[in-house]
Amino acid sequence: MLRILYFVLFLIGLYPWVHFYRWFDQNGWDLGPMIDAWYVNEATTGITWDLTIAAMVLVVWTIVELVRHRDWWFLLVVPATFGVGVSAGLPLALFLIARRTGA
Repeated sequence: MLRILYFVLFLIGLYPWVHFYRWFDQNGWDLGPMIDAWYVNEATTGITWDLTIAAMVLVVWTIVELVRHRDWWFLLVVPATFGVGVSAGLPLALFLIARRTGA
């Protein structure tokens, strides 16, 4: 049951890409202006750092899981985290652990 919840949360965590896609569609597919938008004011700078730190922690955890359990599926967490965000990477990681543990 927990696996289903984590997978649903992963799917919900893909939602930010709707906004990213719209932004890229309006402003072009160059990453530079998107990065500039992350630092438009103190609020966006704070959330950018918050999510960057969380993403780095998630990648460290991914590496630990790979080394400890040789669960190569866990590598999917990295592109989910940096391609969409922590909102997708974290529930995917929890889903993969729940799958492994049978939770």
